[in-house]
Amino acid sequence: MTTITMLPVVPGRTSAPATGAVDGPLRLTRRGRVVLLALVALVVALTSVLVSSRMAVADGPSSAPVVERHVVAPGETLWQLAASIARPGEDVRDVVLELVQLNQLPGSGLMAGQTIVLPVEG
Repeated sequence: MTTITMLPVVPGRTSAPATGAVDGPLRLTRRGRVVLLALVALVVALTSVLVSSRMAVADGPSSAPVVERHVVAPGETLWQLAASIARPGEDVRDVVLELVQLNQLPGSGLMAGQTIVLPVEG
């Protein structure tokens, strides 16, 4: 059996929904305003940190490397050239890669008579 409860009807009063919501504008308490203000400040601070971390910073003009032109002799390899200009303790493979990038070579192969540039120790 089901029980039905009847509430008296008061003239001029609308019934509030069963969820407890009240009609009218939303009001924040003082604590609510403080929390909201803190959240907004946090979002602004995080945004400024993220934006500033992505900005590039210039440290001034850099000088161009000093280079000399070299004509490749028959049988000469990029490895030999890199080994001859590598500083003590420097990996020759890294120097080969630098020479390929500096001369914009498609690979590490050289042809006799080809002119390339080699960095000069300065």
